[in-house]
Amino acid sequence: MSNYTFATLYDTANRIPVFSAYEYTGVGERRPGERWKIERQLEPSGADMKVPFVHQASNRDYCSSDTKNKQVDRGHLFPSSHANNNNTKKSTFTLTNAVPQKKSFNSGSWCDMENKVRDLMNKHCRHKEDNNRTSAYVLTGAVPGTDTMNDRVNIPSYMWTAFCCYNRNSWVSQAHWAENVDEKNVPGSSRDERHAKGGKKNKKNNQIGIPSISLEQLHQILSTFWPNIQLFANCTNILNESSLLGINTEHDYGQDESCKEMDAKQCSE
Repeated sequence: MSNYTFATLYDTANRIPVFSAYEYTGVGERRPGERWKIERQLEPSGADMKVPFVHQASNRDYCSSDTKNKQVDRGHLFPSSHANNNNTKKSTFTLTNAVPQKKSFNSGSWCDMENKVRDLMNKHCRHKEDNNRTSAYVLTGAVPGTDTMNDRVNIPSYMWTAFCCYNRNSWVSQAHWAENVDEKNVPGSSRDERHAKGGKKNKKNNQIGIPSISLEQLHQILSTFWPNIQLFANCTNILNESSLLGINTEHDYGQDESCKEMDAKQCSE
């Protein structure tokens, strides 16, 4: 019997996930040298698993000349850096858990946000029945855009993430929302608009910091795409570090390998 490590709601028309859902329970081993896989259950019986696959993206889509010109790579929704053991880390390397994400965004501000959220969950999120255990419920998704990769796979216009966890007798949450743009293009209305909405510009590497927002704010944003959406029930209390029970967790993560590109190694197939 298989042990499920996370769940994904998948859009077979756009060939990208709507969101991935997982429980964060702390971090463990380093990122494995894993190759990206497809989800066999999505393909019709008798399809002989030939590429291009009918309902999902393939490695060939990510390695096409069109894809290289658009500067996108495989962007985890459930990041390897949020998994606490090697088997779970390996399971995140499924193309149904990835979207075409602008390379500079994936390894830039989005990566930085993932690391900060990980540290917040380590410090403030505890299992309701055991204060010694780290536990948080996370949803990360993408909003389909108007462009495609390899004329098959939708390139999301926006990405979002939210977590809900237990702390000091209450459930608290935090969310993030950002545009999927090339952060190397400093001049541009998209970046300027994002900066005006609260993103902080990092002059050192041209990143745009992704400010945290409340779960209710994220609901309002996403409701323009999916009316009446609700990500977590009864988890609208905003995570405020100054009022939360913090656990002193000292970790030496080193360089976060979840944000390194591995596409060059996997585009020779």
